[in-house]
Amino acid sequence: MKHIQLVETILYVSDQQNSADFYQKLFRKNPDLNVPGMTEFRISESCKLGLMPNHGIAKILADKTPHPDKGNGIPRCELYFYVEDIELEYDNAIKSGAKLISPIEDRNWGDRVCYFSDPDGHIIAFAQTITN
Repeated sequence: MKHIQLVETILYVSDQQNSADFYQKLFRKNPDLNVPGMTEFRISESCKLGLMPNHGIAKILADKTPHPDKGNGIPRCELYFYVEDIELEYDNAIKSGAKLISPIEDRNWGDRVCYFSDPDGHIIAFAQTITN
């Protein structure tokens, strides 16, 4: 799909600054954009992660969907990151205040993975492909 040049996943968050601080620690980098209503991290050449406050997206969604506040703490998505050093990312996630969901384990789909959640309950996985 060469017509898609960049993927940006936007998480709806209850507290933009708290989430920005969390992901800044998790990614070990400053946001590339941090203005009222949107924080963005470029996490690879073709991928960004955005953080938008619930009240901001609620204005856009109006009465067409339930208010995003009603979903806080309920896993609504998973960010699955393939990383170079899973132990480093695991330790950093703990230090960053991520809630541990599942420790590093070999999974039957061929990845070694650990799972955490962020302050809003979004699931974060760090993975490495198991090599024989």
